[in-house]
Amino acid sequence: MTPSLHPQVVASLEDFDSDTEGELQEVVEAFTAAYETVGKILDAREAVEQDHTLTPADRILRVADVADKVMERATKAFDKAAANMRSGIANIEKELTTSVQSRATHTIAVEVRTYIRSVNSPMDFVMKAINSGDHDTAMAALGAPAYLSGLKPEAQATLLRIYHAKHNPGLVKRQRAMQAAAALLDRNSGLIFKIIEKAVGVYEDPKTKRKFHPNELRKLKQSSAKAFAQLGG
Repeated sequence: MTPSLHPQVVASLEDFDSDTEGELQEVVEAFTAAYETVGKILDAREAVEQDHTLTPADRILRVADVADKVMERATKAFDKAAANMRSGIANIEKELTTSVQSRATHTIAVEVRTYIRSVNSPMDFVMKAINSGDHDTAMAALGAPAYLSGLKPEAQATLLRIYHAKHNPGLVKRQRAMQAAAALLDRNSGLIFKIIEKAVGVYEDPKTKRKFHPNELRKLKQSSAKAFAQLGG
């Protein structure tokens, strides 16, 4: 069994804890399904090795049949978890970039924006306001069109995200955990097929040393059955 598919790899992520395990539970379940799938295939392989009525090729086919039945559950779980992680990441990003409403009076907000527009670096000024917890100044600049504070739209968007991140670190942590989980799913999803293929094995002709994968064996078996049927007919 490979540790790469063990659900513990999810729990080992840096931001996996009581704050994020709810969002990552589906990823844990996906890895659990994959790990259990490989286990069932290995159990099937061990079982057919004890059946001496089967040829080596038949044993490969029996294990391959089991793999075909159980593999879909693992791959679907990975696909669903990956899709939900991407969706969750996008939803949090919307929250982190949503507009804010200035809580200062209109007159004061206008004066604040006018002053920000007059400084050498409006972006640095607003950044200092965010870091110092000066909500009124930050929200006056972020809750109105960027040009009113002498900011470029992309600079305001960056500051807006920084503002939300500073005042909602839990949300940022959840997104970071989901991003790490999504990357883990992407890295390890391809391993499922490789590990299952290895667990199923291939048949090697003792004379020619040629190796036959399960699909090739199935085709040979079908051709043989068809030939015998024609002889019998």
